Amino acid sequence: MSTELANDLLLRTLMREPVPRTPVWIMRQAGRYLPEYRATRAQAGDFMSLCRNPELACEVTMQPLRRYALDAAILFSDILTVPDAMGLGLYFETGEGPKFERPVQTADAVRALKVPDVEKELGYVFEAVRTIRRELNGKVPLIGFAGSPFTVGTYMVEGGSSREFPTIRALAQESPEVLDHLMSLIAETTVEYLNAQIEAGAQAVQIFDTWGSALEPDDFRRFSLASMQRIVDGLIREKDGRKVPVILFTKGAGPLLEDLADTGCDALGVDWTTELADARRYVSDKVALQGNLNPATLRESPETIRAGVASTLASYGKGPGHVFNLGHGITPDIDPENLGVLVDAVHELSPAYHD
Repeated sequence: MSTELANDLLLRTLMREPVPRTPVWIMRQAGRYLPEYRATRAQAGDFMSLCRNPELACEVTMQPLRRYALDAAILFSDILTVPDAMGLGLYFETGEGPKFERPVQTADAVRALKVPDVEKELGYVFEAVRTIRRELNGKVPLIGFAGSPFTVGTYMVEGGSSREFPTIRALAQESPEVLDHLMSLIAETTVEYLNAQIEAGAQAVQIFDTWGSALEPDDFRRFSLASMQRIVDGLIREKDGRKVPVILFTKGAGPLLEDLADTGCDALGVDWTTELADARRYVSDKVALQGNLNPATLRESPETIRAGVASTLASYGKGPGHVFNLGHGITPDIDPENLGVLVDAVHELSPAYHD
């Protein structure tokens, strides 16, 4: 497994080091908008079978890199592998998304949870990381990831996807110490999970906090931010003589980016509801920023996509520390050609922002 990188723009940018152009990768870049992904998923039989097959997980991780000049690969997996390993019985209903057979909705259910043996329960993920690193052969870095404890916890408590989160909100109000304990267990498991990804070869990691901002600011700090802080504090931060950067992405964070920047992470993802210029002010250039073109822009004409790229680059402005990305994941309805327009535009337009 090569530790030398032909293209280390992403890692240098996450450390806010000068680079000749802005690196670009796309959240959910391995996914349903690609016909080759859909074919591989059909071959696997279902989504979790695809996640649990290291060779096929490697194949779908590599697919977007064959099409586009991206600056990173991101491990193909799912944030719900962690609660699945904790024994909740993950399954997928067609058209309805993920569900759990045994959601945790009481103090007794939370107390009965244990931190799993990640090597035993999630070994397929680490084997996928090793396989992808071999296949990449030093071309670009590999990003590992996990969900934030609060986001993962919403699925564990609600039993599946939710928009209103009634059960976990009630837990936060009526039994906050029980929710504290759940966050602590998920954080401990996630530290072990991400560290095992790093040991297997992940060169940067991202924590996806999709639902943290659904909380009131004080509850966000107690339940989402504090548990992410525990993860940041527990991670391996250097491997093979190089820093392993940590990216936190709280969707809809807005001014809370200031609090997130104080965790000791290296970079923050920014969704499209916050201008990068404002985000940069919130964090005072303490950390790198990643984002934040609205994913819906990719449904538009090539000219509109180029204009969106130009506007996003201009919003961040000059200097190091910007990783180009969408403000959330690419959606399944996108024409793959349009992502090519975006990547080419970043390559063409971003050098002007770097001395």
